[in-house]
Amino acid sequence: MVILVPFVPTPLFVVRKMLELAGADRNDTVYDLGCGDGRIPIVAVREFNVRKAVCVEIREDLAKQAKENIRKLGLQDRIKVINYDMFYVDVSEASLVTLFLLTSINDMLAKKLTTELSDGARIVSHEFKITRWRPLIFSTVNDGRVSHNIYVYIKGFSDT
Repeated sequence: MVILVPFVPTPLFVVRKMLELAGADRNDTVYDLGCGDGRIPIVAVREFNVRKAVCVEIREDLAKQAKENIRKLGLQDRIKVINYDMFYVDVSEASLVTLFLLTSINDMLAKKLTTELSDGARIVSHEFKITRWRPLIFSTVNDGRVSHNIYVYIKGFSDT
């Protein structure tokens, strides 16, 4: 199933707030589905010291850009880039999944996340809900011009 979402980079202050609200830490393995240029995994590793991060990006140009950004920072040993369709990538090792997709795609991912993630795994989405789930945390952040919604879900709590 190939679904393309326009690439709109998540502002860095939103990335940091997403990871903070989700409680990212050194014990986490973060999967960013639709990683674009790799900014969320990069911040997760550099600033939140997560154990490992995985970028999943279907667009070859963006996957190459993410790899190059990761290489420039010398983070290849902690961040992996998978250039493939996120619906076919096993996310079962993730303790934290980050999303900036569309509500319709989040809803299509819900079954995959419910099936593959362990109870207690967190899912944090920038701007778009998973409509059948209840967020544990909802926050709106603002840069003075634009507001951004952040939803944090917990597998085993939000998906029930």
